[in-house]
Amino acid sequence: MGAAAQLPKHVNIVEVGPRDGLQNERVRLTVAQKVRLVDDLTAAGIRDIEVGSFVHPKWIPQMADTAAVFDSIRRDPDVNYWALVPNMRGLESALASTVSHVAVFLSSSETHNMRNINRTIAESTEIIREVVDAARSEGCTVRGYISTVFGCPYEGDVDFDRVLSIGASLLDMGVSQLSIGDTTGMGTPLQVRDGCARAIEEFGTEALALHLHDTRGLALANALMALEVGVTVLDASIGGMGGCPYAPGASGNVGTEDVVNMLDASGVETGIDIAALLRISRQLELDCGATLNSRYYRYSQAGAV
Repeated sequence: MGAAAQLPKHVNIVEVGPRDGLQNERVRLTVAQKVRLVDDLTAAGIRDIEVGSFVHPKWIPQMADTAAVFDSIRRDPDVNYWALVPNMRGLESALASTVSHVAVFLSSSETHNMRNINRTIAESTEIIREVVDAARSEGCTVRGYISTVFGCPYEGDVDFDRVLSIGASLLDMGVSQLSIGDTTGMGTPLQVRDGCARAIEEFGTEALALHLHDTRGLALANALMALEVGVTVLDASIGGMGGCPYAPGASGNVGTEDVVNMLDASGVETGIDIAALLRISRQLELDCGATLNSRYYRYSQAGAV
């Protein structure tokens, strides 16, 4: 009872599967399949959905049709539909598709940042500043991803003071929320707990989200530790899809079903229908022709749910 009492009453899930999940899948879904996925996630009760990214198709060909997806989804006025934008050209494309919620990104590791977007952290920061200024002038809400905060596959340990410094810069620009990412699943429960506690002390609860990968099976333990120190926003990917093409060893994101199941079992409200999530994952597995990694979904397919 004591541990449960420390948990928040409600946790918001930011669904990143249609972007962060699908961008690393071998099979490229059609526009119609992606639209169905986003519409089904909306119907399941998710209130923040990352629909896609406006990046050059040379780099992420799975996202080449993001504009067509945005043009076709049924937009619920109570749902925030997000797009990742790497630069001003990406922002212009997003605005042309009447996107009002955009995300920017950079790494807390110089090497990973160079491998990912071929820029130093300082160079990325200046480009992001331009994008944030332009986006906010158009009335957009901006979210900021910081990658590899609990360890980098190239550099090893990451100085969390650097993470906090990058976060402060993003918030000073006008970013409304920071999503700190365990990009390769290197984080441990106590490390994640302490890092999240420091970030909340520095920036406040409303400014922080946690983005976890389940590479070593610690994502749910890490999430629980983060919730106990005040985190109330978690990124997750339907079916546990995803990874990072520029981070060796990065397996899928923590599964949305797994997170919702854990929160349901802990008495934490999400407003999300877990039975609907299982149906979505089943359809997604058929569409992708690949086995999904979500533990709760695999459990359900064994006939236990």
